[in-house]
Amino acid sequence: MRSSFALAILLLSGLAATSVVAAPVAELKLLSEHPVEGMRGGNLSGLALCGKELWTVSDRDDDQIYRLDTSADVWKAEKYGIDVPPVPESGLPFGLRSRTKAAALIRGGDLDFEGISCDAAGNRYIVSEAHAAVLRVPFSGEHGDTQWLKIAPGMVREARASGMLLHFNALFEGLAVNPEGNQIWLAAERERRGLISIKRPQTLWDCDGPCVLLSEAGQEMQPAQFPGAKAVSKDFADLALFNGKLFTLERNAFQVCRRDAVTAKVELCWSFADETLTPNRRYAQPYGLAEALVVDADGAWIGIDNNFKPRADGEKRPVVYRFAAPAGGWSAKP
Repeated sequence: MRSSFALAILLLSGLAATSVVAAPVAELKLLSEHPVEGMRGGNLSGLALCGKELWTVSDRDDDQIYRLDTSADVWKAEKYGIDVPPVPESGLPFGLRSRTKAAALIRGGDLDFEGISCDAAGNRYIVSEAHAAVLRVPFSGEHGDTQWLKIAPGMVREARASGMLLHFNALFEGLAVNPEGNQIWLAAERERRGLISIKRPQTLWDCDGPCVLLSEAGQEMQPAQFPGAKAVSKDFADLALFNGKLFTLERNAFQVCRRDAVTAKVELCWSFADETLTPNRRYAQPYGLAEALVVDADGAWIGIDNNFKPRADGEKRPVVYRFAAPAGGWSAKP
């Protein structure tokens, strides 16, 4: 019965057909790189541009987020304490929640913050992978106003029926919010990866039509520049919204892809493999480590979660790379 329901969801959402991923049209050009100091938990796992300020989160810190002082080549992470209320029930099964709780006891970070975004008013939205929940931190700075969004339980049910949110440490990995602060897109990481949209007509965040815009399985080859390149699971590591388009950070493919915000259909992709896989910038880890994305008119910020492991040149701090916008801008035609 459950499999029949899942198939029905796939068919109704137009997800049963295999999607075709566009090949990167060009390599992005690296302009600068910035090690980040002062993150207590390390593990930079999201970036957001709020006005003219960059903010970040760590998946090992539950009680603080960070504003980045970008005035020098080495950036300083300035902590911003948050009082987090109890996490609401999201509909994830007990077994999945139990594994997450056990992992948090070992590595820290029960909430497992994996993405951050801002609306035009400066309110910050943070996704908890462990609990499939979104925390809103108000611009006002009143810690008591920090609250979890009220999300209809049907969102998680539909995502799981489409094959997402089934595996430990493979839940929501990124989010993007529109400037008005009444629509959010969520990225499910892998096995299956996917994109979900929810809206807030009143106080409850719910689906406007199908929640699931994309659900996609399968593997793809790591880029040729990656040592010992092999086929790995397709994944999403973060999301950004710019000029009405979604941009997905596709970690294992070392690329950023522009997608339609309504259908999630891929339009164009740009690779960052050449610049981040030079011998001195490589990590002795078997997968891509890019976890954070911001797109603006002039380029893209891409942040690395290095899991406390050094690059080939010995750099152990998280690093944020600045890339120039592609020739013709992000709105270039296919």
